Amino acid sequence: MILNAYLQDIKHKEDELAIAYLPAVKAMAFRLKERLPSSIDFMDLSAIGTEELIKLARRYDETLNDNFWGYAKKRVYGAMLDHLRSLDVLSRASRKLVKAINYAIEEYMLTHDEEPTDKELSLILDESEDKIHEARIASEIYNVMPLHEQLQVGDEGAALLEIEKEELVEKIKSVLSSFKEREQIIIQLYYFEELTLKEISEVLDITESRISQIHKSVIQKIRQSIGV
Repeated sequence: MILNAYLQDIKHKEDELAIAYLPAVKAMAFRLKERLPSSIDFMDLSAIGTEELIKLARRYDETLNDNFWGYAKKRVYGAMLDHLRSLDVLSRASRKLVKAINYAIEEYMLTHDEEPTDKELSLILDESEDKIHEARIASEIYNVMPLHEQLQVGDEGAALLEIEKEELVEKIKSVLSSFKEREQIIIQLYYFEELTLKEISEVLDITESRISQIHKSVIQKIRQSIGV
């Protein structure tokens, strides 16, 4: 009886620990949702994060980690990203279409200074608007993934198995250093500060479309530099 009461008390404290950080999980889900298309549900992200938080609280050892949120934050965020990965958002066919779309957008913006609509891309690429729309959603979802994962999209990603992590980091740094300071700042704000395109637009006073295109251009040049 005493042992059962003790275990119940521990469980109660663990649950209280999880409850205390629920607002932080919801804020994290909201921030991530802001960077994703409308088809991704905030409640799904929040539920995934909450479930992971509870698991972490119940196996948390304060003698090994003196800051629970410091211990849990990356793991909760990782669980949300795992959920996005599980959606299998980039099929082989859509990867090819995404590349074609990105190229078409870049060419279009040279003369129009704004991104084309799905209808305009449909005419340019001779694809249905539905396929264009789905491919652009897939691209937006994958854009929130860590930079090294974006470089390993598809079968060509196998080439990266031959590159040591440290070497990859150096190659990325080298490519980024060739860009203007503003372009480097965009990558920093998007991947490391996790700002949305809208927030970056407000910070740098340039359009979201332009920021989106600079981002895609940087990723493409990094991929080219490492041969994928």
